[in-house]
Amino acid sequence: MQLRLLAGVVAALPGAAFATEYLTAEQAQAVLFPQATRFESRDRVLTPAALARLQPDAVSQLASGRLRYFEAFNGDTSLGLVAIDEVIGKFERIRFAIGIGADGKLRPVEILQYSESHGSEVRLPAWRKQFAGKTASATLNVGDDIANISGATLSCTHVTDGVRKLVTALSG
Repeated sequence: MQLRLLAGVVAALPGAAFATEYLTAEQAQAVLFPQATRFESRDRVLTPAALARLQPDAVSQLASGRLRYFEAFNGDTSLGLVAIDEVIGKFERIRFAIGIGADGKLRPVEILQYSESHGSEVRLPAWRKQFAGKTASATLNVGDDIANISGATLSCTHVTDGVRKLVTALSG
């Protein structure tokens, strides 16, 4: 009886941990820039005005006022930038990576880790590829230029918001 009661309580808890790691940071870099021969770590300090404009979530690295990112190189040629950040889906963290080519265009978003019990459809290639080719001037809003996925609305919205904030921080 006690075991069944405990199982029922655990099953009813929202946000029970279902963390799945799909890619490491290094693997995401390689996926975003397969022709890169090296990645160099960079830091950008954000001004108070930039932070106020971005309104980063508490889990975002942007909340610290610093943005750590990586520049991708092939030999001495810069190919673009990779940034990794986190957002809250509904209850749990979603870790993702963006790549911005030297031409200023986004690559498909990569989901590194997903911890929610629902909404993991944001990992589907068709959804992630919507970001490819967009620039800092794109609205990057769910319902405008990024489609929603029924049953994954919060994940779609929060990842999209996180991508928009990183692109803005990197282009500013």
